[in-house]
Amino acid sequence: MSAKAPVRILFLCTGNSCRSQMAEGWTRALHPTEFEVFSAGIETHGLNPMAVQVMQEAGVDISHHQSKTVNDLPDPGMDVVVTVCGHANETCPTFPAATRVVHVGFDDPPTLARSAKTAAEALRHYRRVRDEIRAFVEGLPRSLEGTSGSE
Repeated sequence: MSAKAPVRILFLCTGNSCRSQMAEGWTRALHPTEFEVFSAGIETHGLNPMAVQVMQEAGVDISHHQSKTVNDLPDPGMDVVVTVCGHANETCPTFPAATRVVHVGFDDPPTLARSAKTAAEALRHYRRVRDEIRAFVEGLPRSLEGTSGSE
């Protein structure tokens, strides 16, 4: 009996600097064999150091990740594409018909952190979103049920 092939999943964000990177890190950590996971952006913004810090606090090292676009991926063939921000959902590239594209939006920690008065307050935004993404990823593939597809 052959082993079931892992589901190829892509987390897509605007700049592939924070939310999509966290989702990739969590999926690798929590589902190492069920998913072949990637993250990318509509454009690249570099890896967000605060995202790296809060993921490290949770025991997941994403410091080796690189910000990339869909064009930088080795093979664009994905089973599922999850857009994690509104802009990526609205400007999502076209994928083959067999690819399921769903939107699961998360707040943008860098945007929220701009109004923070201290670094500790800024990190609270990153930690909250990190934990929300973890809860979503923990529930995969079940957490994809009932999510809206991009039309």
